[in-house]
Amino acid sequence: MHAVVTAALPVFALILVGWLAARRRLLGIAASDVLNRFVIYLSLPALLFHAMSQVSWSELGHGGYVASFAGGIAAAFAVALAAHRGKRTPLTDISIEALSNSYANAGFMGIPLCLVVFGPQSLAPAVVATLMTACVLFGVSIALIEFDQQQGQNLGKTAAKVGRALIRNPLLIAPVLGLAWSATGVALPEPIDRFMVLLGNAASPCALIAIGLFLAQTEAASDGTAVTRVVVAKLLVQPGVTALLAFGVFSMPPVWAWTAVLLSALPIGTGPFMLAQLYGRDARVASRAILLSTLASVLTISALIAWIEGHGLR
Repeated sequence: MHAVVTAALPVFALILVGWLAARRRLLGIAASDVLNRFVIYLSLPALLFHAMSQVSWSELGHGGYVASFAGGIAAAFAVALAAHRGKRTPLTDISIEALSNSYANAGFMGIPLCLVVFGPQSLAPAVVATLMTACVLFGVSIALIEFDQQQGQNLGKTAAKVGRALIRNPLLIAPVLGLAWSATGVALPEPIDRFMVLLGNAASPCALIAIGLFLAQTEAASDGTAVTRVVVAKLLVQPGVTALLAFGVFSMPPVWAWTAVLLSALPIGTGPFMLAQLYGRDARVASRAILLSTLASVLTISALIAWIEGHGLR
């Protein structure tokens, strides 16, 4: 119970602060967008760069971790494919639902939560999971949507469009640059190091408050079955498969294994909602699933952290 109070409660309390601020109109209607941009383009990249500049390439060499986390993503992603098998659902809509099933809120919620639960030693696996979610999974989903939108047109142009989007993503650029700096073996100059720490420390509270602001603005969805299916796939299927692979199939340090499970158990991030809006699809299912998965994760994440504490990993 101590773990729930010290680790999970502060995280969800910050989300609640954002939700209350939106309901009370304390920060204005543009607050969610402004905070999101601050976190995505400034604070979180600084945190990712600094984290990766402190690790060695050998510390990232856990292929089992990548396979375990990817396996959970694939299983949750497949739930949407199976649910629409034999139906005439457009691939764009299937892809957005599949992304909702497997898009853990790793960057905004996962990194601050892992820092509280496991400490700095979890930053490297948390960053790897963030890259897999925000870049690889997001890129695959965009590629599928573009393939559907292009209706078999020039695949080279589609691939180039996806590639350009990814290489401009600060959540990809920052950790790659951090790793490149780490490879030089040179320590960051103290003023730069301090600057990165100060800017990066703002990522966690701002990201969590931004989630609360966003959740306060979600609309009700008409398809309750789809919302339930998405939430179950995200909160139960993905972490269940990841845990099976991390503890039953592959070998890795305990912190890496539990980090994979904790990150897989996170609620849905805002990526699916953003894609639904970008491509002009009905975003109500995505937004409602994000809200309900976040609310439900108060219980599931708290239970998981209590389980982790029971195994002496805090």
